Amino acid sequence: MATDFFQRQAAARRSTAWLLGAFGVSVLATAAAVFVVAYLAVTVQHEGPETGFVSQPIDWQFPTGAAAGTAALIGAGSLYKVAALRAGGGRGVAEGLGGRRLLQDTTSDPSQRRLLNVVEEMAIASGTPTPPVFLLEDDGINAFAAGYSPSDAVIGVTRGCVETLSRDELQGVVAHEFSHILNGDMRMSIRLIGVLHGLLLLGLVGRLVLRAIFHSGGHYDSRRSGSDGSGKGGAGVLAVLAIGAALVVIGAIGSLAGGLIKAAVSRQREYLADASAVQFTRNPSGIAGALKRILASARRGRIRHPRAAELSHMYFVTGVWEGFTSLMATHPPLPRRIRAIEPSWDGALPDASHRTARVALDSAMGLAGPGYDSDEYTAEEVGRAVDQIGDPLEEHQRYAAALVKDIPAAVRSAIGEPMGARAVVYGLLMDRNVAVRKNQYAALAETADPAVVRLLAERLQGPIDNLQPRMRLPLIDMALPSLAAMSYPQYQRFCRSFRALVVADERLDLFEWVLSQVLLRHLRPKFERVTSPRLVRRPLASYGRECQVLLSALAHACGSPGHVDAAYATGKALLPEAAGGVAPPQECGLDAVREALDALARIDERLRQRVIDAAAAVICADRHVTVAEAELLRGVSDLLDCPMPPLLPGQRVVAR
Repeated sequence: MATDFFQRQAAARRSTAWLLGAFGVSVLATAAAVFVVAYLAVTVQHEGPETGFVSQPIDWQFPTGAAAGTAALIGAGSLYKVAALRAGGGRGVAEGLGGRRLLQDTTSDPSQRRLLNVVEEMAIASGTPTPPVFLLEDDGINAFAAGYSPSDAVIGVTRGCVETLSRDELQGVVAHEFSHILNGDMRMSIRLIGVLHGLLLLGLVGRLVLRAIFHSGGHYDSRRSGSDGSGKGGAGVLAVLAIGAALVVIGAIGSLAGGLIKAAVSRQREYLADASAVQFTRNPSGIAGALKRILASARRGRIRHPRAAELSHMYFVTGVWEGFTSLMATHPPLPRRIRAIEPSWDGALPDASHRTARVALDSAMGLAGPGYDSDEYTAEEVGRAVDQIGDPLEEHQRYAAALVKDIPAAVRSAIGEPMGARAVVYGLLMDRNVAVRKNQYAALAETADPAVVRLLAERLQGPIDNLQPRMRLPLIDMALPSLAAMSYPQYQRFCRSFRALVVADERLDLFEWVLSQVLLRHLRPKFERVTSPRLVRRPLASYGRECQVLLSALAHACGSPGHVDAAYATGKALLPEAAGGVAPPQECGLDAVREALDALARIDERLRQRVIDAAAAVICADRHVTVAEAELLRGVSDLLDCPMPPLLPGQRVVAR
């Protein structure tokens, strides 16, 4: 149920809080250790040549300053690393491991096309934007998801994974990584990298101190040993040498503590991701088969890049050596993961020399599915979709495969490269009214790339006009990887053209507006620094006006004439915090809806669940929901950071 998704989101936040708490304790312990070492060094300085320790008071400024400096160094190192990772996002992580982006229009390899098709189907089925896919040139079988949010997410896959696994096994691996995207694990994983970087930095400073001493001639002579021959200068060099060595040791201990934190945080999340992958694909043999194939392979999931160890907790399976014991293991043992999925497994493994055959046919097959054409949905079907937020099922995967097959070939081909993707997005926002469309094309002529406008007018506008309404939101999500491949100047021009197109449409309705906001929400983080919304822990009653605006806008957009008040009342019954009665249209326009959604996206996960339940009630007030209304609900849910799978008309969804 939807509560599973919201509970997992809350659990991820608690894990992050636990991580930050453990980091704080580690910093304090490390600073205390440095204080003790600095104190001992000062004590050595006060030792006389004949009489032992002198009675003069010790200067506490040095050990105190050393401890404070250590804490500041670790904190600054962690903040710097987190900021650097935030600037690069998921793409920076993938490129940092040597990943190469795959695009539909430039990928001729059948196995790589199959991978892109699988990722695309999983994204549509889960209601998330299609993440860019990066290929790592490693023969080991491994994968990862990286990013701060679904908007920023990327999928990285090794060549061994692409070329060795069957389609079912590949789906299991990709479903596992989508679970990390949906459950909020990615942000925690990136923060973990920053935390560990700060602890590792201390050991690096210690090594630099030792190197500086030895390179400057640490074998000091009598001229360095004090002008009075007392040896105090030599003692000072020894003290600095001791501090450097101590920093190396303390840094190693900090690294060990960091490794234990990393292992504790990540292992349980792997079991959860495996279980979610089984639920998503309803095919335990897929992900279990991938794990068996990895266990049988000599290379396992090994990634050979120099930075591989830094990201070890993000991989599908262990990608680097993590010691002789399980204390530092970021992943459960493979046999244990397999038996958690297949309790009756007898230990048999596939032939390690096997390379998946029939890839070309397999990549084109996809999943066969029943027909999903429908002009409207029932309230029960909408309710099931709300219950499945963040919990897509195998039925949704089949729906996604069928939908992709139904997209006109010209449109499907166009979204595989940046120019065509821009043309498709422009076409989706074109108004049906001839006069309005003429104004929109005039606006594009002044702002957009002429080649893009020609492509739209001559080849794509007709097929786009004939698209089924259920394809519009998925096409936006499918176009995002190609749009993300634009250069920054192209992105700036696209945004200007996009805004001009929206302004030229004097009759922009709520669904078209939500479609545009979904696109911008997921595209901006790939080119601009976008601050993630901070969770605000306030009661929902504090957002009464925002709830009123959202429910009123939906009631005006979806309520039949004369039934707007009744539709609003239906939603307010589930969300009594909404202020007053239905707001007039002029008080719940697009700007007001934007402000309301921005505010509601920052509230607690469980409160957002109530908002979406109320929004669904408004749309379902007349017991019949058009495809456009259902897609509007999915768009609103997306803007509230709650990915809703596609609605399945007439399909029976098995309860979990």
